[in-house]
Amino acid sequence: MREITKLMINQFRIMKLGYDFMGYKVDKKSSLSFHHLIVPRRLCSQNGLGEGYLWWNGAILRQDRSHDYLHLIEAKDYDIFLAITSEMIDENIKGYLDIDNLKKINELLKIFEREYCSDRSKKGKLLIKDSYYRRAIL
Repeated sequence: MREITKLMINQFRIMKLGYDFMGYKVDKKSSLSFHHLIVPRRLCSQNGLGEGYLWWNGAILRQDRSHDYLHLIEAKDYDIFLAITSEMIDENIKGYLDIDNLKKINELLKIFEREYCSDRSKKGKLLIKDSYYRRAIL
């Protein structure tokens, strides 16, 4: 795990709170990952930011839930992705996970889920996994 990820986990009290920047339950530190918020990782190098693992450019998400789900949302509904990202940027600026931001994120996720609940992958599996519906903050 990168040092910046460890620092942000501690600063935002992720383990003590038991949820990440999107309100997903966290029970193991090893399940967490750094999500690039403002400048995507693929563009960081060309913008002089190295790999982009910078405090102002990050959110801490549970890799197998919120992180993977957010990238699915990015691919399916970019407007909702941007709205969720905006809420997480706000949390980052505040320096704490704000219940108001988490409630807004939850509402955005519900909108996405209503719209895409029946969409399937090429292999016929539902795009929205059951685990994506299970959030600590509802």
